[in-house]
Amino acid sequence: MNSDYNCTARIYCNQGAIRAVRFSEDGAYCITSGSNKKVKLWNPYKSILLKTYAGHGNEVMDACSSCDQSQIASCSVDKSIIIWDVIAGTPVRRLRCHTGIVTTVRFNELSTMIVSGSQDNSVMLWDIRAKTLTPVQVLADAKDSVSSVRISDHEILTASYDSKVRRYDIREGRLVTDCMGEIITCASFTKDNRCIVVSCADGTVKLIDKDTGELLGEYEGLTKNDYCIESTVNYDDKLVLSGSADGRVWAWDLISRQVVMHLFDDKSSKHPTISLSTHPTKNSFLAANGSDILLWEKQELA
Repeated sequence: MNSDYNCTARIYCNQGAIRAVRFSEDGAYCITSGSNKKVKLWNPYKSILLKTYAGHGNEVMDACSSCDQSQIASCSVDKSIIIWDVIAGTPVRRLRCHTGIVTTVRFNELSTMIVSGSQDNSVMLWDIRAKTLTPVQVLADAKDSVSSVRISDHEILTASYDSKVRRYDIREGRLVTDCMGEIITCASFTKDNRCIVVSCADGTVKLIDKDTGELLGEYEGLTKNDYCIESTVNYDDKLVLSGSADGRVWAWDLISRQVVMHLFDDKSSKHPTISLSTHPTKNSFLAANGSDILLWEKQELA
């Protein structure tokens, strides 16, 4: 299958299995979370390791950077969240109120708050400007593990193994719930913020209208699996992207729902591709495959 994307880098991270890969806010760097308890900061374009952050007592499940890139938030199987000073490489604060594995963490748009999701079925909101080490709010609506959290300027989007996508409107103090009928491994906003892309454990990726909950499209071809696989859209909202158990990155045309690309290299099939992160301003993305990350970049016409 022809592709406009090239794999311009495959980086061995030396972190055990990579649980998550995330671009920084400006797309210049990326962060990897590893099963060896460490977080790493990279320049993926030059395959250069910039910093290693060690302090968790167990596998790191997710990590992300603040809007000014001065801090990193990470979460772990050890049930804690650590906020790191990027330059110093040291923990600024440890947050320990979750009673289960913390699966996902995100900064809000201004990086004044952190939102975390856990296998204890809760979502917690933390004010990182305050001195307190307890959450300012706990969202306890999920009936099973929280698999993903995403944040827009005024909304918190959560996905849970209880088959429900929940969208909390912070401005209006309103909760909207959509039931997918399957375990949900990831839910994310499209770039235009009008729709939600949902990964389900039955191997389908669904597109739903954010406001009405209407099912707009279903993207098929993936096999049913037990991995917590992420999906997303590319920068210009033309493609729906998903990791897979077979190691490939699948890409569908958002409108026609046809498979347009299978992206892989000669090592991809050895491990599932679990985590994806799209660049904030151009059509490139990162994929976590086993102990490596791959940088896929769109070929620009001369």
